[in-house]
This record gives sequence, structure tokens and C-alpha cells, in this order.
Amino acid sequence: MRLILLGPPGSGKGTQAQRLVQKHGIIQLSTGEMLRAAVAAGTPIGLQAKDIMAAGGLVPDEIVIGIISDRIDQPDAKNGFILDGFPRTVPQAEALDDLLKKKRLKLDAVVELRVNESALLERVEKRAAETRARGEEVRADDTPEVLTKRLASYRAQTEPLIHYYSERRKLLTVDGMMTIEHVTGEINRILEALGATEPKAARRASPAKRSASGAARKGAKAPAKKAAAKAKGTKKAATSARKARKTVSKAAKARGVGKAKKTVRQAAKRPAKKLTKKRAKR
Repeated sequence: MRLILLGPPGSGKGTQAQRLVQKHGIIQLSTGEMLRAAVAAGTPIGLQAKDIMAAGGLVPDEIVIGIISDRIDQPDAKNGFILDGFPRTVPQAEALDDLLKKKRLKLDAVVELRVNESALLERVEKRAAETRARGEEVRADDTPEVLTKRLASYRAQTEPLIHYYSERRKLLTVDGMMTIEHVTGEINRILEALGATEPKAARRASPAKRSASGAARKGAKAPAKKAAAKAKGTKKAATSARKARKTVSKAAKARGVGKAKKTVRQAAKRPAKKLTKKRAKR
């Protein structure tokens, strides 16, 4: 299963991604974490990114795509992945499509968590007020002012992806204003409907049980085949017996008719002989 989660800051993408990771055994790919890991590992792509990051520049899309390409080739990505923070723009989405096509992989769905921006601002304001009430310092990126800027950036750069994936029939929209549990349930429901995940009944059957079930079916087929063969032999024997009886009956009838004709001929001859003798005496 390969997914992209779309939604503005504060829509709950991170929470839902973690739930999908735990439920389906897939991995969450964060471009930031992948960049740092590639730099630490000293890969060719990572070294290119390191120089650019050290100079304070933005890492080009082709380098990010190269890092994603290396990452999804690793064994733990075999079952699938969720992309977090990528793509952010339409050109990045197009580059990702080309990458997956080259690797003969398919993007199952793009799930958009749609939220009310004014409600998000209210949430942040409430959270900031509660943090101050506890005597704690509010995070610099968790204020209404920062969120307003991030929302504006999302609308300008990332929101066009909704139209991009909608045209390709990959977009699925979920009401992100529901409770966390309801959002999780709705995401799983639509993924099952798409066939991206196994239905609940299929998941409950373990591989061992499925193997046992298959063995039982094979075992049941053997006696059935024997019985069918036996029945076929019996049918042939019965057919042969009927043919034999029919042949005997015909033969018997033929013999009976032959005897009757002979008797008639003999009876017809006897009176004629006696009559001839009488005439001779006269």
C-alpha cells in the first residue's frame, strides 16, 4: 500500500500516518528525516544535499526524488509507505509519478484531510493559552501567527495538488474535523473499498489457517475423485450388463421364432401327406 496524506498544518496528518503504519506494517517517509539520514550515511545523493544545506540553500527536487528512490528500494518499504511532506508542489508530484512508473509501482491513493482553517486557528489559540496557564513556554511554531503563515503557504503551493490528483482519480477526501477515531475509521474504510488493504475477515485468517484450509480442500478432493472414478466404473459395468441382457434376449427371441416357424411348417406338411395316402387307397 502506497499513500500520500494531504492536508494543511494541524489537520492531523502525522497522527493518522502513525496509525496506518501500526495497523498495516508500512513505513512513514518524511523527506526531512530521509535527507538527514542520507547525509549521515554519506551516500552520493546525501553528500550533494549536505553541501546545499550547509550553504543554507533549498535542496532541489531532483535530489529529494533521488533520496526517495533509494529509500523505497530498501527491504522495509516492501509492504508500502506513506509519504509525509512530499510532494508539496505539482512539479514534485509529476516527478514522483515518473519515479514510481520507472519502478513499476502504483500509488494507491491520496487522502486529503479537509479541515476548517478558522477552527484550526481556534485550536492553536486554545492550546497556546493552556500552555501558558501551566506556566510552560509556547513553542515558536505553535502560535496563531505562525499557523496563519503556514496556511497561506499551503494554499499557494500544496492545494493545487488536490486538483492534480483529483484529475487522476487518486484523491479521496475525509472530513478531518471529526474525532481522531472517526477519521481513522473512515480512512481504513475507503482503503478497503479500493482494495488497497485486505478486508477484516481475510486479515483475521492467519497464513497457517489459510494453508490448513487449502490442505483440507485438497484432502477432500482426493476421496471425491476416487468416488467419482468408482461411480464411473459402476456405471460402465451396468451399461455393459444391460447390453449383454439385450443381446441374450434378442438371441432367445430369434431362436423362439425359428422353432415356431419350423413347427408350423411340419404341421402344414403332415395333413397333406395323410390326405395323399387316403386318395391313393381309393
